Amino acid sequence: MPDIDKAGTYVLGDRTIRRLGYGAMQLAGPGVFGPPRDRGAAIAVLREAVAQGVNHIDTSDFYGPHVTNEIIREALSPYPGDLVIVTKVSARRGPDGAWLPALSKAELTQAVHDNLRNLGLDRLEVVNFRSMHGLHAPAEGSIAEQIETLAELQSQGLIRHIGVSHVTRAQLAEARRITPIACVQNFYNLAHRADDAMIDDLATDGIPFVPYFPLGGFTPLQSNILTEVAQHMGATPMQVAIAWLLGRAPNILLIPGTGSLDHLRENLAAASLTISDAARAKLELLAQKAGAS
Repeated sequence: MPDIDKAGTYVLGDRTIRRLGYGAMQLAGPGVFGPPRDRGAAIAVLREAVAQGVNHIDTSDFYGPHVTNEIIREALSPYPGDLVIVTKVSARRGPDGAWLPALSKAELTQAVHDNLRNLGLDRLEVVNFRSMHGLHAPAEGSIAEQIETLAELQSQGLIRHIGVSHVTRAQLAEARRITPIACVQNFYNLAHRADDAMIDDLATDGIPFVPYFPLGGFTPLQSNILTEVAQHMGATPMQVAIAWLLGRAPNILLIPGTGSLDHLRENLAAASLTISDAARAKLELLAQKAGAS
């Protein structure tokens, strides 16, 4: 059985959590829209994750919409005392599943209340604001108005901690001038390392960085390198990618998602992997090749 304690722990907000968590986005239907094909399987994955020691689950009420949070509540409520559920706001779903900005004070307030209701909570532990200035990559633009709205909801006792997602360094600095920021959630992996400096700065300040898409955006050539290393280690490419991220910096928290029990166990088993210096050097080629492409 996986031993995720080997991945270590880190502080998120004021809670100490295991560094290997779970992202619930894939529990919704295709395109993160509508119900899953097998709700029972989704519930089983969540319960297994918690049984294996996961105490950090990442979600949003716009996954589905509402579906993922409702499944989390059905599977896990009443929640274990050490479980930290992190959610995200700034978007809504159109009737066709389109991702639409939801950035006004009224929309953000509604999103917080939707998350509270569908998760069955009186207060949200962490709410990440996802910047909508860029689609595929963070883009500059003020997020002050939205962070101020979340800070107001925090003062009302509806939110314990505020995080940011899909942000630039300037946006992170802007948010931190308004309120303490508990975490940053950005696209980052072996091949896409634009946030290297941000991660190191956050580590100095004791703030977690939560990468998403640990295998997103790989070219076939990059994937070949990862596959070769994984085969040599007797592991899967995803396990190697997770293990590399765990070794990259102590403040990295991981939330790999899956709707499969087998894949969940494989992902959690990455906590026990040790990447040799030779393998790590070979994996560094992924970032170099991505930078050259």
